[in-house]
Amino acid sequence: MDKNAKTFNLESEKYFLNRPRYPLELYSFINKHCNGNKLAWDCACGNGQVAIDLASYFEKIEASDINENQIINSFKHEKINYSIQNSENTYFPNNYFDLICAAQCLHWFNFQIYFNEVKRTLKKNGLFVTWGYSFFKIDNNIDNIIDSALFKIIDPFWSDKNRILHKQYSGIEFPFTKINIPEVEMSLSWDLNQLLSYLQTWSAVKLYIDKYSDHLLENLRQLLSGHWPENSKKKIKMDFFCYFGYNE
Repeated sequence: MDKNAKTFNLESEKYFLNRPRYPLELYSFINKHCNGNKLAWDCACGNGQVAIDLASYFEKIEASDINENQIINSFKHEKINYSIQNSENTYFPNNYFDLICAAQCLHWFNFQIYFNEVKRTLKKNGLFVTWGYSFFKIDNNIDNIIDSALFKIIDPFWSDKNRILHKQYSGIEFPFTKINIPEVEMSLSWDLNQLLSYLQTWSAVKLYIDKYSDHLLENLRQLLSGHWPENSKKKIKMDFFCYFGYNE
């Protein structure tokens, strides 16, 4: 397993608490374009933050992950069935799902093997949706500080898989009939503590701190404090992207 991927096995509770939720507008588009609402699959579901939102639209959600700790710390709902499975090789039947989602996880998979599994388990004209986000913007002053005091420092610690995400999956050949949707914005209103708690969940941050220092984020806090009054909230705009496609 990639050493960055292993970090998801650690401190799963922090992921539950500090990872941002996805835009509700995204689920509205999924509901609009999906040809059925009986059964959805949330691949590599993590803490189930996608599954719990899909519960408003689908009769049942299968949510799978290889990490038991993530599932232990997941959102629980009567419509959601959690299972410990590899998304590239599942026990789900053929032609089973109306919707399959891969949220913030596609870059970890072997694309050919995973897409074969998706096409096997997804109904004809079923909808496949994948999305993700990587970096973010706040304002010019803060962005410049974060770039020099964090992004550039941790850059060597990102895995090649993470860099696929950073490139917004450009170059991946999707075996689905793509459909265009309006642009979706993913933004949050956070104070400085919330931002730093989120940054603690980054694999590259964890790996850097393990090797060099446990003061990386505290140093960043000191640098940002003069530009970010305590307890005040700022808009955090994520570099969000998504792809929609039908299984023909």
